[in-house]
Amino acid sequence: MPTDNHDLGKNVAGGTPPASDQKSGSPGYELTDVNVNGVVVFLGGLIGFVFVFFFFCFLMGRVINTQFLKQDGEATKWRREAGGVDTDRKRQNLASNPEMDQKELQKMTAIFPTPRLDVDDGNQSIADMHAREDLLLDHYSTVNGMPGSVRIPIDRAMQLIVERGLPVAVASGPKTILAGDEQPSVQAPLTTGFARTGYELDTIEARAQKMSYTKAAGESHAELVPQK
Repeated sequence: MPTDNHDLGKNVAGGTPPASDQKSGSPGYELTDVNVNGVVVFLGGLIGFVFVFFFFCFLMGRVINTQFLKQDGEATKWRREAGGVDTDRKRQNLASNPEMDQKELQKMTAIFPTPRLDVDDGNQSIADMHAREDLLLDHYSTVNGMPGSVRIPIDRAMQLIVERGLPVAVASGPKTILAGDEQPSVQAPLTTGFARTGYELDTIEARAQKMSYTKAAGESHAELVPQK
């Protein structure tokens, strides 16, 4: 069957090229196996390099941490490492955040001896002391170590004194005053109670203004609501 020289030298579908088209020394597949020894040596060297690198990082971290501990000095009960153990000062972690700092500060404050300096010039401590005194002066309370005894509010005590009067001491004989002795005299206090600090006065004034504002707002709201 003539082809008019159109199919000469072309591959047949699904066939192999003629032997004349194949280059010498290139059969189309690998003539040798993979060098297994070279692959094993490369992987072993890579793994060894990774181990050496991490060991070097660990060693450098220990050296740097040791230098920092030497600079900080010996640990005392007033100064501990953040997250550290009291015995060997090894750090559990290197986390440094406000929560951990606050916990360390609370722990230090709990064991710090008294008296301590106040950070607000004693305003809050004085206000707390006066609040405790107000509770004792304005409310009923029991007396420790005296069963059956009850403290009464100071206003009620003043009313009872006005109604019943002060107890009168039993008259005793005249006492002989020696030379140089003076008759003691009791003077009334200049104030009716303890003096309030400026911090407490400001707090009381702010509370009164808030209460008056709330009362005025309630009254204005009541006026706006139509009466049924």
